[in-house]
Amino acid sequence: MSTTVSPLSQTLHWTEADQPQQAHWRSERGAPPPKRVVLADDTTSADTAYRLACEGTALLWRGDFHNARQLLQALARRIDKTPARKQRKAPKEAGSLADAFHLHRQAQAQRARVLNMLLLPINADYSIPLRRAPNVHAACLAAWGPADAAAGNSVITLRELQGVTSTHEWRRKGIEIPALGEPPQNRIHPHYGVYSPVRGEYIDLVAKAPLPPAGIAFDIGTGTGVLAAVLARRGVAQVVATDMDPRALACARDNLAQLGVAQQVQLLQADLFPEGQATLIVCNPPWVPARPGSPIEHAVYDEDGRMLLGFLAGLKSYLAPGGEGWLILSDFAEHLGLRTRAELLEAFERNGLKVLDRLDAKPVHPKATDATAALHAARAAEVTSLWRLAVA
Repeated sequence: MSTTVSPLSQTLHWTEADQPQQAHWRSERGAPPPKRVVLADDTTSADTAYRLACEGTALLWRGDFHNARQLLQALARRIDKTPARKQRKAPKEAGSLADAFHLHRQAQAQRARVLNMLLLPINADYSIPLRRAPNVHAACLAAWGPADAAAGNSVITLRELQGVTSTHEWRRKGIEIPALGEPPQNRIHPHYGVYSPVRGEYIDLVAKAPLPPAGIAFDIGTGTGVLAAVLARRGVAQVVATDMDPRALACARDNLAQLGVAQQVQLLQADLFPEGQATLIVCNPPWVPARPGSPIEHAVYDEDGRMLLGFLAGLKSYLAPGGEGWLILSDFAEHLGLRTRAELLEAFERNGLKVLDRLDAKPVHPKATDATAALHAARAAEVTSLWRLAVA
């Protein structure tokens, strides 16, 4: 059984049948339990639920499970139906792509706050005490570890439970990675709380870039272990892969074993670099210098560019003579006005690094070609690059 992290930390309180009630509050992102809770069931209208949720009142569901799902969809439709007057105001408010990005994140955060007001009970054995509720035991077991009867019952948002179950399906089926070879030995199975490698262009860049002379490779921030696996499949005899997240390390361990490359890869819990030097050091840091709003967003948002700048600052010390550092980075942040190309190049120079080459790839994900997608101008212009760096 892989190592898991329990999100149980606080207690939710409410009144039911004139009696005070309480249960453990489950929140992966560490959000506090709602202060105001009312009971809701199949008789609760979507308009009433929406009004209460917008006011900050949570609804603890006591009706049919499938009706709860329908109510959540109805709440989402009400949020997404922006009044015309607000749509006319948006372009003025968003004076630049950076402004548009911040407004978009604010809107997404507000959307999440409202939708997370619909709560579900979960028994200590991971069963859901509602009519027509699905069996989520396997998904909860994979996400949180063995059920603990002593922990008692708990409450979770319906959206978070949906995340648990959908991630379990991804973990069960896996994601095909062409760079790892032919099926079925080319699948990565992401665990709950570990970012999935859905942007394949950066993996292809690592699979195609010319390898430096044989030696040890470091994979910094390994996540699912996909890049360490690609390097191992390319013939790198020894890879040291690091990550700070125990879930990521457990996920990488399972994937590397399933792919048959575990003997070539050593996993370490470390902040950026392991001890020693390597002839190849690979890092795919979060691409956007902004504050994460939840644990899973740490794979996308790198507040103040901490991981990027930390990697560049340490690279010179950890590279063996003649070695290369591969930085995989999208220029999405540049198009948003959150970082400039000049700032990136200056960081290379400041840390005693020179650019040997740069390999580019255009994203192929649906949002890159969807003119209606948020921040489309930046997404359409985005390029993902593998910078081959060496000591100057």
